[in-house]
Amino acid sequence: HTKLASELKQFIDQAKIQKRQTSNVLSLVQPTRELEGILEASQPKLRMADLTFSEQQRLIFGRLIREYKQQDKLRSHNLEPRRKLLLYGPPGTGKTATASALAHELKLPLFTIRLDGLITKFMGETASKLRLIFESLRTTKGLYFFDEFDAIGKERDDRGEHGELRRVVNAVLQMMDSYQGKSLILAATNHEHILDSAIWRRFDESIEFSMPSALQIQGLLKLKLRGVRRHFELDDKELVKLFAARSGADIERIVRRAVKRMLLRGQEFLALQDLQRASERERKDMLNKVLLI
Repeated sequence: HTKLASELKQFIDQAKIQKRQTSNVLSLVQPTRELEGILEASQPKLRMADLTFSEQQRLIFGRLIREYKQQDKLRSHNLEPRRKLLLYGPPGTGKTATASALAHELKLPLFTIRLDGLITKFMGETASKLRLIFESLRTTKGLYFFDEFDAIGKERDDRGEHGELRRVVNAVLQMMDSYQGKSLILAATNHEHILDSAIWRRFDESIEFSMPSALQIQGLLKLKLRGVRRHFELDDKELVKLFAARSGADIERIVRRAVKRMLLRGQEFLALQDLQRASERERKDMLNKVLLI
């Protein structure tokens, strides 16, 4: 079977080359000195297949990925791919994880904008730093993730805000209008109701992230309990009831806590009662954090 062996060797050699190229990506795209403390570069390993999406989200991201991978074909017909997305919804619903998985899917470095380094009290400095970020967007291809985007996109008519923040919003609008690069802009907010109305029109797509449905809960549990022996089915009504109104992040923490306890106690199977106990402990821990605050 020399022909088969030769083909297998070729596949292995190609995989090794691709792995070396991926590992070297970050060394080529580290932020400049001016952007240190503002941009944080990483090469995510989380995959889109590791997350659960609604049918609508799956369709939108599928179209986005196809458009990005075939953007040269679109531009040859004077069409532009979507490259500015806004993700909005409650905390823990997967917005940050989606940014990482999308960067991995598109083989792009992930640049996370750190708001503590971006926003300053000095007049004009925040807008100047924003210009540096948008210059990096044009010169260094990647996925640029603005988390807590409402901090720089807040409604300009809010009387409680001072003039500097209004100038920042104006700068964001102008820079997004003029952006023509090949990088992706992904913004996320938990407070979409305070975004300036003009901000929404600057994005090619706005995607809502809500609490997981019963079907999404089953899908998430299937992922997180992969390889774990259990005494219950994923469509158990008690299980769905237990995780109703819980975010994906909450569910993941509860499952992780229950599985750890099962392993440390030497149990062979995970029981529904283990998840119920873990859920109650999670609730108490969250309550204690609120009381401390």
